[in-house]
Amino acid sequence: MPKPDDVKADFSKEELALLVSRLQKHLAIEHEVELGRFEVESLIDFLAGTVGVHFYNRGLADAQTLLAEQIDRFNDGIYQLERTMAS
Repeated sequence: MPKPDDVKADFSKEELALLVSRLQKHLAIEHEVELGRFEVESLIDFLAGTVGVHFYNRGLADAQTLLAEQIDRFNDGIYQLERTMAS
């Protein structure tokens, strides 16, 4: 399993360009920081390897919870289909 620092953002060129643009605008407006494309891409890779891991794991946990709820409903439906034996 890769360490967080080894994780690289796997975005298409279009997705990466959009993320770079949005992050550059945010940094300029909110923090008065001007960064070039390569610096922002490096920041995105860093965030993907640190913060991104937590968002990814949270997403997996949410998916697991949703699946467990659906399995419970499915099992309830099967239980309701069961028939009792006549006495």
